[in-house]
Amino acid sequence: MINTHNSLGNMFLEEIEMKVIITEDLSKKFKSFIAVNKINIEIEEGEIYGFVGLNGAGKTTTIRMLLRMMKPTDGKVFLFGKDIAKGFEQWNDIGYIVESTYAYPNLTVRENLELFFMLRKLKEKTLIDNIIEKLKLNEYQNILAKNLSLGNLQRLGLAKALIHKPKLLILDEPLNGLDPIGIIEVREMLRELSQNGTTIFVSSHILAELAKIATKIGIIHRGKLVKELTSVQLEKQLKKRLVISTKDNYKAIELLKQKGWVPSINTKNEIEILDERALSRSDEICKFLTNNGLPPYKLYPFEEDLESFFIRNIRNETS
Repeated sequence: MINTHNSLGNMFLEEIEMKVIITEDLSKKFKSFIAVNKINIEIEEGEIYGFVGLNGAGKTTTIRMLLRMMKPTDGKVFLFGKDIAKGFEQWNDIGYIVESTYAYPNLTVRENLELFFMLRKLKEKTLIDNIIEKLKLNEYQNILAKNLSLGNLQRLGLAKALIHKPKLLILDEPLNGLDPIGIIEVREMLRELSQNGTTIFVSSHILAELAKIATKIGIIHRGKLVKELTSVQLEKQLKKRLVISTKDNYKAIELLKQKGWVPSINTKNEIEILDERALSRSDEICKFLTNNGLPPYKLYPFEEDLESFFIRNIRNETS
């Protein structure tokens, strides 16, 4: 006779082991204030999970619970299929930055990395040189950490997070202080790590950059995970529209309505057509308006970005 109960239990365990991060109703209260409210997340190997929210939404509190820096009030965290509250021993498979980057101020960049190398009980000395090279810290390796710019201090923090080649990276605002070139370099580095199997959980307020690399996005608002979707789903949900301006937009709207379109006026006093078919028929619309004495002096496609999508969803939750 088949033991159905055991079979279901084994299936559940196998599913947990396939995920790098799982949270089950993860919650944190500070007295009567609910900072994180029943967060359920599942992240697979090689995914880049972008975690976004307003200041105070619960991002850093969630990250601290993922790393066992803070105990949850309720709920569980599983990393690599194991409950981190029960003798978890894979911390050396994880690299992280939480809030501001910390370094020993009176040690040089190299000395900071050497100390971290010893604390991690690593063996290969070449790891230090490799990460200095990768994060472009060569010319700063003998500079005291307290004399580094904010951008180079952030590079040092990333070096510490990456030196041991972790399987999981948990990064809280890793782009802080970086110049545009540095942001691009880190973006490409995270993408390469993901392609090689590293799982990345990243929180950032630079949403345009997050949108370029994240394979999944989670939006947290007032402690709740209010939206979660893949990059493919995000692309489908971003609003697309055709924007038009003529010398008489109100007359143009009446003409467009006669052709079956549903135009409206936006806050910039421009005509918008939300029907995505208008994007592929923009030449036809332009010709129609021109033939009716209203040649557009502005006609362009507009697509919502992650920042606009985020604000729209937050407003929906607030209203």
